[in-house]
Amino acid sequence: MENNNILKKVQALSISEYAYELPDDKIAKYPLAERDQSKLLVWKNGHIQDAQFRNLPEHLPANSLLVFNNTKVIRARLHFLKETGAKIEIFCLDPHEPADYQIAFQTTQSCVWKCMIGNQKKWKGEKLRKIISIDNTEIELCAEQTDPEQNKSLIRFSWNNPRFEFSRIIEHAGSLPIPPYLNRETEQSDLERYQTVYSKIKGSVAAPTAGLHFTEKVFSHLKNDGHELAELTLHVGAGTFQPVKSETISGHDMHYEHFYITRDFLNKLIFHSGKKIAVGTTSVRTLESLYWLGVQAYKNPEISIDDLKVSQWEAYQEGENILQNKEVLKALMGLLDRERTNILSASTQIIIAPGYCFRIADGLITNFHQPQSTLLLLISAYLGEAWRDIYKHALANNYRFLSYGDSNLYLKD
Repeated sequence: MENNNILKKVQALSISEYAYELPDDKIAKYPLAERDQSKLLVWKNGHIQDAQFRNLPEHLPANSLLVFNNTKVIRARLHFLKETGAKIEIFCLDPHEPADYQIAFQTTQSCVWKCMIGNQKKWKGEKLRKIISIDNTEIELCAEQTDPEQNKSLIRFSWNNPRFEFSRIIEHAGSLPIPPYLNRETEQSDLERYQTVYSKIKGSVAAPTAGLHFTEKVFSHLKNDGHELAELTLHVGAGTFQPVKSETISGHDMHYEHFYITRDFLNKLIFHSGKKIAVGTTSVRTLESLYWLGVQAYKNPEISIDDLKVSQWEAYQEGENILQNKEVLKALMGLLDRERTNILSASTQIIIAPGYCFRIADGLITNFHQPQSTLLLLISAYLGEAWRDIYKHALANNYRFLSYGDSNLYLKD
């Protein structure tokens, strides 16, 4: 009964309670000249301090483990021109056939992706074509709906030169999808600045923006101060920009996102004795999802990696689960051992909102988020009502908001 009450309270949360006035001139339309010159708002146990991001290591608890999302934003926005002159935009979301990101990017003749279509009414199902040039070689890229009558979101891409993998095709044919609230076209500078300096694994359609502030100097400072670093991969979906349109969050459908961790990463989580600080909300979602996957593996020792996924409300149906972090994480390690693999891949639909009990993430580095967004719900789950004072302080002290804006460090003892 207690578990049901927790779930009902969370689902009954009104999104209007997580609104604030965000003037357009507070939204950073462009990044600063230097990544680590941004402001850093430090909140620790109710106290606010203004700082600079380049001095982040000085504000961290001793022996912290910082967890980064090393995903890389792809040029997911493809534009085609019909013979009639109509423009069709195809926004690649997730690979469908093959479904694995790495394999999809390595295909050499065709692949199918789940996409969003702009100006869809003008596309009557005919094959779209565009010519691109790679290494002075002309290539025809085609796009067609796999089933125009039933599922218009599944798009088959094909190209007439098997020398080139889809990763290179999309790199030359597409454009980087910067956030819609910037209200401008992608510019040359975004190709570098809308990626973290540690981005490696292609697959996101939005950057894990908390990481945009990090530089090699900051990394050197972190290591010299005795902090440890660890990387995971979660591919950020377009749903990260999806507003909550329902009155209560019970009516909001969270999007699934795919993530990957290694055996070495899991080992660090199990044996690191210091605080675990998530860099960005995507890292938080992954860390907390790992706990619930571990619960699944602990309770069902026969479960396979292919069956691992976290549903939207799963974390609220367990109540105050008595399983400890190490217990459930070791259960995941046992699963890797049983399946003789060093990689754990899964998907998560978790929604972290006020009422959620954090299991693994001890602290958070993040940017400022949009009003009435699921990201603001996540922040409020960690801060409680303190988020209002933090955002009020930031607006009054000329902090820059959203993806290219300033940063926050949130800590509790």
